[in-house]
Amino acid sequence: MCYDDKSQPPLPPGQTCPATGEDIVLSASDGNTFSAFVAHSGSSTASQVLIYPDIRGLHQFYKDLALRFAEVGVNALAIDYFGRTAGLTARNDGFEFMPHVQQMHFDAFSLDVQAGLAYLRERFGATTPTYVVGFCMGGSLTLLTGTNKDFGFAGLVPFYAGMTRAFAGRGNVMENATQVAYPVLGLFGGADQGIPESAVKELDAKLDSTGIEHTIVIYPGAPHSFFDRKATEFADASTDAWNRVLAFVRKS
Repeated sequence: MCYDDKSQPPLPPGQTCPATGEDIVLSASDGNTFSAFVAHSGSSTASQVLIYPDIRGLHQFYKDLALRFAEVGVNALAIDYFGRTAGLTARNDGFEFMPHVQQMHFDAFSLDVQAGLAYLRERFGATTPTYVVGFCMGGSLTLLTGTNKDFGFAGLVPFYAGMTRAFAGRGNVMENATQVAYPVLGLFGGADQGIPESAVKELDAKLDSTGIEHTIVIYPGAPHSFFDRKATEFADASTDAWNRVLAFVRKS
């Protein structure tokens, strides 16, 4: 798994502002109810982010990350994956996530994404550019949902997206990379044991063939999940990642 209950997002660079967050429950069009966490910035915002967590679902790291975005002027909504099979239960270290991952279907998740987008656009503005930021499995889903032009994303930020995990109803990232329809900022660790650099370069080449604007960054020596406050030896990579992400989501 990516992050445990002791993990925290690195602090973003620059000045911060007050932000508020709350747990909410959203409903998809098929009747599914699922957990989400919304963070509202105390300053004016020009963009917003939809956060896809790692394989464990909506645990504390991603609620904290939503608040960190809001503190630098970007409203954020983090959503859970497992409402259909695990209900609204907690996603802490004791949650057995894998049986629920195995039951995920891409089309059903897409309905949850639609519900999340509808909430963001109703609460914060229908024309506010919406970016997706996802981690690990969420990074894979960032690229896969980025093949749907109807979502109207402004851009995609996959952190250490796995290339080969197949999702029922859709397949894997590498099979769908040439269909990505939005600008991409992809962030990877050069020492990630599960995502070889050769796979990252293959993704880059496939995106080249689409003509879609994209930047792929590989941090030498950084492992999977380097973006973690307790990973002090990779603090420079985390700071650079924050700077790149904030520049990307503020450019609209």
